[in-house]
Amino acid sequence: MKEIVSPARDTESDNSTYVLPRVTPTMRMRRLRAKAPLRAMVRETHLRVEQLIYPFFIVEGTNIKKPISSMPGIHQQSIDEMLKEADEAVQLGLTAVLLFGIPSSKDSQASGAWSDNGIVQRATRELKKRYPDLLVIADTCLCEYMDHGHCGLVHDGKILNDPSLEILARSAVSQAAAGADIIAPSDMMDGRIAAIRAALDANGFENIPIMAYSAKFSSGLYGPFREAAESAPQFGDRNSYQMDPANGREALREVLLDIEEGADIVMIKPALPYLDVISQTRELTKLPIAAYNVSGEYSMVKAAAANGWIDEKRVVMECLTGIVRAGADMIITYHAKDVAQWLK
Repeated sequence: MKEIVSPARDTESDNSTYVLPRVTPTMRMRRLRAKAPLRAMVRETHLRVEQLIYPFFIVEGTNIKKPISSMPGIHQQSIDEMLKEADEAVQLGLTAVLLFGIPSSKDSQASGAWSDNGIVQRATRELKKRYPDLLVIADTCLCEYMDHGHCGLVHDGKILNDPSLEILARSAVSQAAAGADIIAPSDMMDGRIAAIRAALDANGFENIPIMAYSAKFSSGLYGPFREAAESAPQFGDRNSYQMDPANGREALREVLLDIEEGADIVMIKPALPYLDVISQTRELTKLPIAAYNVSGEYSMVKAAAANGWIDEKRVVMECLTGIVRAGADMIITYHAKDVAQWLK
């Protein structure tokens, strides 16, 4: 073995030399990284436009397209404006949207959530008229429709679990009747998947799948969403029903419970801080897994890019590819239109 003798250090105190054996790698991993076509050929994880789900925030009225200050590029939109953006999304190859409704009035029974004339129901009907093959996913929750901003009925300052299930089930049936292709309950009430599955089946919607927000953590990354959906709780917080961010094993229990109750797709939310939960869920089940790349994740990237600190395209593609690599089959993301364009 040849030896290399290092030059003496440029100091008065240390004129020592070092013997550095020359090591020849036994495996050269860089061989498969040398050229772009070769890197593409051996790439293990691929992000596809069909995996992306684009959210809409829909408001009452017409000709409304109100920017959301904390989410650059995302708007509250009336149905007519939403249809224009849906045109763009479809032209880019996106195949699925997620609808959040913001009613003009709220009450203590979330009546706008289950009304046949509710904002999500009307938006769904208009989308399905225009794009019958577009997958319309209806967010099934109550916080946007409740005057107190919580995801269930409230009595004496407490969020009631079991009485809330009936309202969630009614909302799901109403959304399915309007033409929603997938029901996505995001409330985190215990037993809501079983209640919704039973209600859908009893009303002739046995073929409508449920995408369960199974492990939805009580995260600080929802701040921009609450501005967008106007859904901040008017008192307290959501820690009694959303999950403690420290609890990975509990997240897997939530996933298993939703599967037992009839979920067709399970979801982890947020995505990036919980890649371990996505990966463990992938080992736990063969069901499709959705991950929600939430508003705070989106806004942080946008803010850093606006300041010139990061390359937005490179970082977004890296983040979303990492979510797929962890085990997600589909990603709800506000970056969807940009990524669809980049993938072209």
